[in-house]
Amino acid sequence: MLQTRNDTLNASADTRFERLENLLTAARKAGADACEAVFAESRSLSVGVRKGAVETVERDENSDLGLRVFVGQKQAVVSVSEFSQSTLDRLVERAVAMARLAPDDAYAGLADPSRLYKDAPVDLQLFDDTHLSAESLQQRALDIETAGLSLGNDALQSDAASTGYVQNQWSMLTSGGFRGHHQTSLFFQSGRYIATDADGNMERDGEGRSVRFASDLPDVTETGRIAAERALAALGARKIETQKASVIFDKRIAKSLISQFIGAISGTMIARGSSFLKDRLGQQLFDSSVQIIDNPLRVRGLGSCLCDDEGVAVSERAIIKDGVLNGWLLNSSAAKQLGMTTTGHASRSLANAPGVSTHNVTLSAGTETIESLMASAGKGVIVTSMFGPSVNNDTGDWSAGASGFWFENGVIAYPVNEITVAGNLIDIYSRLVPASDLEIKGTLDTPSLLVESLSVGGK
Repeated sequence: MLQTRNDTLNASADTRFERLENLLTAARKAGADACEAVFAESRSLSVGVRKGAVETVERDENSDLGLRVFVGQKQAVVSVSEFSQSTLDRLVERAVAMARLAPDDAYAGLADPSRLYKDAPVDLQLFDDTHLSAESLQQRALDIETAGLSLGNDALQSDAASTGYVQNQWSMLTSGGFRGHHQTSLFFQSGRYIATDADGNMERDGEGRSVRFASDLPDVTETGRIAAERALAALGARKIETQKASVIFDKRIAKSLISQFIGAISGTMIARGSSFLKDRLGQQLFDSSVQIIDNPLRVRGLGSCLCDDEGVAVSERAIIKDGVLNGWLLNSSAAKQLGMTTTGHASRSLANAPGVSTHNVTLSAGTETIESLMASAGKGVIVTSMFGPSVNNDTGDWSAGASGFWFENGVIAYPVNEITVAGNLIDIYSRLVPASDLEIKGTLDTPSLLVESLSVGGK
């Protein structure tokens, strides 16, 4: 049963910002030329069950504070989880001392004040204060497990089912004039099953979902059923001969290919010269029908925000437009190094300087169904699971272990496992064909993707 709470996480907004203001003042007095402080709070509860019994119950409440200081072109980052005055005094002292000993970084510094988020806050619906008790989470997990087992197949057993939620708050203050607050929630559930055939061969598969609002979670019976059906469908897997074949990457794992692309256009990788796409800016990488959009302003999006982790205002960006690479993903440091402007993609933990990450990335859907792509390809592999991917960052050569299904004459024939799929990512991107089955579920979503004539390693 869902219940609502009217209380927020422990510290009030006034208390958080007063603490951060005092910390910045102390850091400036101690010799910092510029500084930023971040305060984060988190509350979570999760329950895991297996074979009808509770296996884990985890509850966590924590608060952490991070301080980044600049002394000239030197910087240091320190974090603490205890906030007595003596601890905060030592935090400031240590951070400034570390910065003075750090090497010069010509690109270190706070974000350009003209790029900071200054508009009135917009409600992106990222926080749900719904409280789920441990008892209700336990029942939901048990119901997921029961739903899968209700398929009535003796070959099936539960591997695990889990449910839970996390609620976070994040506040940042900088000496450069930024003051921001971000509050999010995440509710999740999953089920996983083991299917065993008459010879004792086992296959595992599952289903899971994470959402911002508890009311958006799918029915637990649906989660259990889908997970169990996937495990059962994988039974009887065969090995296939090594060959060149058409490969359809199921939408569940097709995003793994695009995540390699995202990493390769990170400004930090480009600045180091260690990306296979470093010379491809403004060039045609994908078919002209392909669009890849990063939209940080999606309502209830798992990666949505109004500003990045440097306080820079964010906006929707076409990373790939009509197949052409439009730009890099930049934080302030990488932008300075490349002589460009930050794109609002800074991401950081409390104990580290900002790196780069995306928000809500989507590769556009195609016009053909999976069935249509299978029919046009004739025969090949549908990959539903990948593991151990390997990529050469300089060349884009890529490979991964995989399993899935062999199809012939446009229809699925039998499951396959213990295969390897390999190719060059630049070549793969130029030839991939998106299906029409795009679903928006996470921070990176793609439809299923067909790539013809890939190397498939088998027996």
